[in-house]
Amino acid sequence: MTAPTDLFSVAGKTAVVTGGSRGIGFMIAQGLVAAGVDVVITARKAGPCQEAADRLSELGTCHAIPSDLSTEDGARTLAAAVRERFGALSILVNNAGATWGAPLEEFPDSAWDKVLDTNVRGIFQLTTALLGELRKAASPGDPARVVNIGSVDGLRAPSIENYSYSASKAAVHMLTRHLAKRLAGESITVNAIAPGPFESRMMAWALDDPGARAAVAQSVPLGRIGEPDDVAGTTIFLTSRAGAYLTGAVIPVDGGITGCG
Repeated sequence: MTAPTDLFSVAGKTAVVTGGSRGIGFMIAQGLVAAGVDVVITARKAGPCQEAADRLSELGTCHAIPSDLSTEDGARTLAAAVRERFGALSILVNNAGATWGAPLEEFPDSAWDKVLDTNVRGIFQLTTALLGELRKAASPGDPARVVNIGSVDGLRAPSIENYSYSASKAAVHMLTRHLAKRLAGESITVNAIAPGPFESRMMAWALDDPGARAAVAQSVPLGRIGEPDDVAGTTIFLTSRAGAYLTGAVIPVDGGITGCG
């Protein structure tokens, strides 16, 4: 039996967290860095990406590699940079995402291209581009881990009109299961986290307004907005020995929205 102190340890592992300069990606990267993981964060804009890496480096080891993961070239370029830095990759957190809101009859075609390219195709392209590095880190007792960030909006129909976003997150959940089935025999686990409301740019339209924020919190059975420890803790569980026997799962981290709704 593994000692409790080692059961949830991720110290010494290597990780890539996409969209790691802010929001949920930053929360996850912060948790991993503080737990002793050597982390690369990536974001489209070089300045904010480096600024976030500098902040995270106060807790441990973090590097910034800017990239646009909505394109195949962006995924390949990032994979090459990770290959040069790490060689073997223990953890890949696919968090980078885009959203769009518009009324049904005004919803533009461009919203489908932008959101699906980033949220679904980007995950697939980067995961496949990094398979060689994940395989090098994988073993039956300590698999390599892929954690995809979905959404409660991919588990139930949301009240806001974000058609391409909710559809893309449902696709992320199914892609997670499909990849998990394909890669289980290679000691690579693939799971997804489906967050509810957290502080992020995507939620700023609601959470920046005190009245709307209170309404959002009241809609959550546990009565509050998600905090950094909530999503970082789930990620550490999935990437530690404690989560080594879990694959193909979609875990709602939503204060009970889907489970108690």
